[in-house]
Amino acid sequence: MAVLRLGRLAAMGAVAALILFAGVWGSWGTAQQVMLTKGREHGTVAVTWCGARTCSGPYTPLSQGSTARSRVVIEKSVAVRTGRTYPVLVKPDGDEVVRSGPAGVLYAWVPMGGALLLASVVVAGGLGRVRWGWALAGSGVALLTAAFVAI
Repeated sequence: MAVLRLGRLAAMGAVAALILFAGVWGSWGTAQQVMLTKGREHGTVAVTWCGARTCSGPYTPLSQGSTARSRVVIEKSVAVRTGRTYPVLVKPDGDEVVRSGPAGVLYAWVPMGGALLLASVVVAGGLGRVRWGWALAGSGVALLTAAFVAI
C-alpha cells in the first residue's frame, strides 16, 4: 500500500510540475519581450485593420533609435480593436509588435494563469494537498482577473 501511495504522489507531482512548466513555457515567449525591455524599440500602433488572427497598422516610435514603420502586425485578441492606439514593443528582426506596459505583462502571463488553475485541481485532488490547491487556484484567478481588468 505504501508503494502505491508513493507512486501516486510521484505521478501526480510530476503531472502538476509538467502543467506548471508548460504554463511558464507558453507565457515566456511573449513575456520576455515585454519584461526585458532594455534596448527594444518602444512606440505605439494605431490599429487600422484586423483579420482572423492578426491586426495591423502604422507604428509611431517613442524611443531613441526607433524608426517609424508604415505597417506592423500585432496578435489579435479581445483587447485589440480597430481604430484604437496601443503602446507596443517591436520584436527583434521583424515587423511584429507586442503590447507593452502593465497590460502587456499581464496578458503575456495569461497561459500561466490557466496552468495554475489546472494544476490546482491536480494538486488538490491527486496529491491531497487541498490548501496548496486553493492557493494555486487563487493565484490563477488573481492573474487572469488582473489581466482582464488591465486589458
